[in-house]
Amino acid sequence: MTNAAISVRGIEKSYKDLHVLRGVDFEVERGSIFALLGSNGAGKTTMVRILSTLLKADAGAASVQGVDVAADPLGVRERISLTGQFAAVDEILTGRENLVLVARLRHLSDPGAVADRLLSTFRLTDAGGRKVGTYSGGMRRRLDIAMSLVGDPEVIYLDEPTTGLDPEARIEVWDVVKQLAQSGTTVLLTTQYLDEAEQLADRIAILHEGRIIANDTLAGLKQLLPPAQVEYVEKQPTLEEIFLTLIGPSRKDAA
Repeated sequence: MTNAAISVRGIEKSYKDLHVLRGVDFEVERGSIFALLGSNGAGKTTMVRILSTLLKADAGAASVQGVDVAADPLGVRERISLTGQFAAVDEILTGRENLVLVARLRHLSDPGAVADRLLSTFRLTDAGGRKVGTYSGGMRRRLDIAMSLVGDPEVIYLDEPTTGLDPEARIEVWDVVKQLAQSGTTVLLTTQYLDEAEQLADRIAILHEGRIIANDTLAGLKQLLPPAQVEYVEKQPTLEEIFLTLIGPSRKDAA
């Protein structure tokens, strides 16, 4: 394995006759935001579950911070955190109580101080004493990510973190993700929102029908399509145009 924060080589996963991952390869640089972009059913969540040691691959190898996912799952779990598609917060507890609970579960020495620091970082101090059931969607998601950062994990997986959020709440989460990378945390982000990948990612991989069909920076991906000429003004292709060109017509459209 390389010195990358995450290294994936030839990962395959099937459920009986359904081939979800068909030999996936990619690397994620330390301290970067890597977006795994794909439609529903492309295999993004399956890939995250394998990297989180929640699921075993049928073939291939993967490592996180140099630790083999299959050989040393406990070592991997000590280095990562995972935020799923829906906020895993206790609505009966306050925001601060949620954070203190996680800090205690991780056996940290001063759970209250950890909670207060994260509330401040995620702009939730004023709401820290309120029950989470009163929070907006964006506030819940920010709290959920804050809970994932208890214990300072080296790598965090964000599996479609803005699903179901309104535009304002999505921007709030984007700001949080940018702060994570600036602090040195490696972020693997799965998303089906093309603008999200454009806004956040240092590098973008497009997963389609179980395979990586493109892996580059946004600037590099834009080179795959020629710019359009509109009234003498050069128009650069959008990530949406690149994505749709690469994956081709859907089976529904082709039928």
